[in-house]
Amino acid sequence: MEEEKRIPTHVSIIMDGNGRWARERGRERVFGHFEGVESVRACTEAAVEAGVRYLSLFAFSEENWGRPDSEVDALMKLMFKSMVEEFETFMKNRVRFVVLGNRSRLSDTLNGAIDDMMERTASNDRLTLILFLSYSGKWDILQAAKSMAKDYASCPEKIDGLDFADIDSRLVTAGIPDPDLIIRTSGEQRLSNYLLWQSAYSEFLFSPLLWPDFRKEAFFAALEEFAKRDRRYGKVK
Repeated sequence: MEEEKRIPTHVSIIMDGNGRWARERGRERVFGHFEGVESVRACTEAAVEAGVRYLSLFAFSEENWGRPDSEVDALMKLMFKSMVEEFETFMKNRVRFVVLGNRSRLSDTLNGAIDDMMERTASNDRLTLILFLSYSGKWDILQAAKSMAKDYASCPEKIDGLDFADIDSRLVTAGIPDPDLIIRTSGEQRLSNYLLWQSAYSEFLFSPLLWPDFRKEAFFAALEEFAKRDRRYGKVK
């Protein structure tokens, strides 16, 4: 029972290093993205096996729209293709699929596929797989602030009564527990504008592995490292 308590409820991964992985092999960056899909599949399976309840993946940031059109187009097509191909696996493993981010920037075709997949997997209850797509932490906080400003414009006297929960409820992650563990691959050690509010007390693990090389063994090793952490949330035990 003690070991079960040490399994994080929510693991989040910043999937970094696809481009470098491809360049090391003399291939185009897009090749790394295709190979990275296998790591998504492996980590999803590992999360299910370990009993993790939420697995979130930082797939595409708001800043990533500044990449070459050819790469962005290939990524969007890959995401569409992957969703369609993984449906049976999601149902078999009772995985609920969720996409969060500024979806207004996505194509109607991709948004339609996302809505369909989210609806068809909504009742699955073993693992919630969250894909952050066209997302940034600053954007998330800003849209929450705008929502609050609109709601309280006519009653500013109530603003002093607001608390952290009011912001939590307006973020796109409302209803989803904050990540216990955030993993970033490729050796980079920064958040890159990801879950800025939600990561206040997350544990961090920076892996030197490039994302296409981060498979089940690496995921389980990360869980073992997490189990050793002493989480005090600013308090003294």
